[in-house]
Amino acid sequence: MSDDIALYGLKNCDSCRKALKVLKNAVLIDIRREVDLSSKVPYWLDQVGADLLVNTRSTTWRELDASERDSTPSDLLVRFPTLIKRPVIEVQGKVYVGWSASVQDQLAR
Repeated sequence: MSDDIALYGLKNCDSCRKALKVLKNAVLIDIRREVDLSSKVPYWLDQVGADLLVNTRSTTWRELDASERDSTPSDLLVRFPTLIKRPVIEVQGKVYVGWSASVQDQLAR
């Protein structure tokens, strides 16, 4: 793949590290420090939806109280970036979430 790839994630995330090894043109962008989440999160939600983007299996999710979980997905992800399922990969205007076999197959095309 010859195009530059934006990989949004965290340096210590295993899935992000695995994706970076395979995606040679990928640039890691730290979702906690280097991204304006108030503009990116709504775009990602429009592209892939909350069911895919919100990581409800994370420790952060389990630590939220019911009122916090009832927030809109956009507000929740902006306030708690670690709830974003990682990595979020942008290439040629498309958004992919996670590092599953399905995502790997789609990116190989």
